[in-house]
Amino acid sequence: MQVMKKAIILMILFAPLICINSQIKVDVKGKINREADRRANRKADEAVTKVFDKAEEGVVSVFRKKEQSRKESGSKEAATGNAAKKEAGGEVNREVSQAAGQVNEQASQVAPDKQKPELVWAKYDFVPGDRILFEDNHENEQNGEFPARWDLVYGGGIENAVFDNHKVIYFRSGDAYIVPYLKDPKSDYLPDVFTLEFDAWFEGREYCYYHIWLCDRKNQKNLPDACNLITITANGVDYKGVGGSLYPGARYSDHHDDSFWRHVALSFNIRALKVYLDDARLVNIPNLECNPTGITLGVPGFNSAGTKGINRFIRNIRIAEGGVKLYDRLLQDGKIIASGIRFDVNKATLKPESMGVINTICQLMNEHPELRFSVEGHTDSDGEEAFNQRLSEQRAATVVSTLMQLGIDGSRLTSKGWGESKPVSDNTTPEGKANNRRVEFVKI
Repeated sequence: MQVMKKAIILMILFAPLICINSQIKVDVKGKINREADRRANRKADEAVTKVFDKAEEGVVSVFRKKEQSRKESGSKEAATGNAAKKEAGGEVNREVSQAAGQVNEQASQVAPDKQKPELVWAKYDFVPGDRILFEDNHENEQNGEFPARWDLVYGGGIENAVFDNHKVIYFRSGDAYIVPYLKDPKSDYLPDVFTLEFDAWFEGREYCYYHIWLCDRKNQKNLPDACNLITITANGVDYKGVGGSLYPGARYSDHHDDSFWRHVALSFNIRALKVYLDDARLVNIPNLECNPTGITLGVPGFNSAGTKGINRFIRNIRIAEGGVKLYDRLLQDGKIIASGIRFDVNKATLKPESMGVINTICQLMNEHPELRFSVEGHTDSDGEEAFNQRLSEQRAATVVSTLMQLGIDGSRLTSKGWGESKPVSDNTTPEGKANNRRVEFVKI
């Protein structure tokens, strides 16, 4: 009889293990780092221990009831034991299933906090120009007014607005275009090497288009070599007469169900043009066969696009002059000044488009293992001096941490913050402030 009891106990105790193996899944497709795995597995162990404790209590209860039942009525012994065992086993299964759900839910909550922009933009190679020529982050704009740093080409209904908690330029009607408001717009104000960046909103189930002309269509109408049109859609870029390509994984250039922001980046180097959509390079033309002279931005007519024209927004427009390659800059100046490393406002959180510069620095350090850098943060003069000092220190530390995550040995990096104490430009203009908000990689 004792042997039979032990055998039944073992069967009931080991049965949940099969259930546990089939139900508890801690791995969430490799997106959780080792710390998340450790925490999740610890929760699983605690849950399993709790389940086994209850299972043992249930087994003891089963046999106590069965023994009492056997004394009172031998004929009911088997029925009572089987029912109790079935009830205990069902309780174990329910507990294990509940535990598995809790573990996977906790793991999925840990995962988003561990995901970093650099994991998504790991191959991004766009490096912005190092001297900012035009910057509009809409900081002093009045809602409902025409954007103060722009001039109207034609069309109407272009206003400042707030959307998605960001100040934006709102194209309320189609076939409307704007150009930067500059002192001498009739001249060629783009250097031989330059970059253009902005964010564009794409409304779900809308065929959204944004146009870039590499000339000033209001002030440079008679230029003979004005460049052709670049069209930006939700999932593609097209350069008229040469072509473009789709964003990786997309089936259509303009059809999409979701709404989202895209970061648009363009680089021109003497004759070569590259255009990026978020982390993907979609246009790479070795010889553009024209000379870009200015910038015109806007949207086509809604009727011609066959859409309702809902929510056409752009923000954070920047034109910068390119320059010497990073390594040549380092040899020349003993440091690399990177205004292309950007953060959320008043935070040390990296924006994804910063990864172009950081990836390039990482590659440079891998190619030259002798290099060691002091990573130094700088801010503009807006806000309190003490706050800016702390912010610059935190931002420099974030860049160091990101480089270490990409595989750079921490012994080759230090971090330092200078706040607003070392400006390189005047803090009275948007361009000057943008140049002062920078990260420097100083050779040590």
